Amino acid sequence: MKFKVNPKIFEDFEEPVIGVILCSGIDNKDDNLQIQKLLREAEEILREKLNNVEISDHPYIAPWRETYRKFGSKPRDFRCSAEALTRIVLRGSEIRKISPLVDLYNLISIKYILPVGAEDLDKMQGDLELTFAQGTEDYTPLGEQENDPPQKGEVIYRDDFGVICRRWNWREGDRTKITKITKNAVVVLESIASIPIKEAVEELASLIKKYCGGQISVFYLDKDSQEIDLKF
Repeated sequence: MKFKVNPKIFEDFEEPVIGVILCSGIDNKDDNLQIQKLLREAEEILREKLNNVEISDHPYIAPWRETYRKFGSKPRDFRCSAEALTRIVLRGSEIRKISPLVDLYNLISIKYILPVGAEDLDKMQGDLELTFAQGTEDYTPLGEQENDPPQKGEVIYRDDFGVICRRWNWREGDRTKITKITKNAVVVLESIASIPIKEAVEELASLIKKYCGGQISVFYLDKDSQEIDLKF
């Protein structure tokens, strides 16, 4: 199984970098109070740091809003996952507990204001690709049952079966979602326009190893490395 990025992604958008954490044999079943403590602390720090800040103008959010405009999605209606999580926290809500792996990547997302997501490798079919939609692909949104195909030209993650995530990092699909029985996963952190990413990738990889165990490997996809093997 490979993870590939359509070369045109690097031509059309400003310096995309994808941090990839490959996880094998993890334990995602047991809730951990320490993870929840870390998440609550990160939420408080974010509220203090971004108090009275216009989120749409934040230097880590504004480039994603421009990226969405470029592939035809209005950022007012469709927000990248980092902006969506940040707004949840800033309105005073807590990010809900899901599972150790998801809670950890949400923690890193709000700490570094980066889009982060993950897929269950055992539910995927064929290669994973970041590319442009034809508009005919199958896609079932997270938690739903009805097919909701992407728009032609929209940036998507897909495998051989269909769409895994729409509008680059707007909404995950249901088919490959992380659950408490997930053993093997690919975690993706995304940067655009030279937003720093390496520290976030390394910290998340360390946290996953600490709280979920398993075997962890880190890779990066960029204009000079547009394809990797998803294997240890």
